[in-house]
Amino acid sequence: MSRSRTAMLQRIREAIAGTPEPAPVPRDYRHTGDHPPGSPAVVELLVDRLVDYRADVRVLAPDELPAAVADALRPSGSVVLADDAPAELVDAASASTTQLIVDRRSAPLSAADLDHIDAVLTTAAVAIAVTGTIVLNAGPGQGRRAITLVPDRHLVVLRADQIVETVPEAIARLEESDTRPLTMISGPSATSDIELSRVEGVHGPRTLIVLIVR
Repeated sequence: MSRSRTAMLQRIREAIAGTPEPAPVPRDYRHTGDHPPGSPAVVELLVDRLVDYRADVRVLAPDELPAAVADALRPSGSVVLADDAPAELVDAASASTTQLIVDRRSAPLSAADLDHIDAVLTTAAVAIAVTGTIVLNAGPGQGRRAITLVPDRHLVVLRADQIVETVPEAIARLEESDTRPLTMISGPSATSDIELSRVEGVHGPRTLIVLIVR
């Protein structure tokens, strides 16, 4: 070790000597909401938040899902899904679009390929009602993070029991040892950085459609 580095480290040690331990972080915030996951109140709160963020949200029964998926994707000429997407979603997407593309982890699509695809269809890991946030963690039916960032339209299928009221409840549902990247979505991609004028579709999909199955 050089003399200059030794001297610098010694000065740092002297400067921080006697520094008090940081105060403990308070953990007395709410860990659960007032309503159980998937309850009508929690679903209604999530819908209210997402609509406020300009997302298109529909609450439906399980037997209505195939038709709702087909209807939501019908304006799209091409749709990408993960290679482990549920069969019912694959069938519904096939009935609505002229081109169904599967993103395989063994042979992932390039950014250029994704740029020519109109829409993406995914499931989700959990949703947070109080913040209007949908969380993806690359789990089953969600695919790689990239496929949800490039296409202009994102259709998310969410079960009511995946909706929790608070952030701590959502974090508790995610595996602590899981190191996969999280994507947190609160409405369509948007920014107001330039002259406070809202512009959508800057950093991700311009259109977000959420189908909540009770």
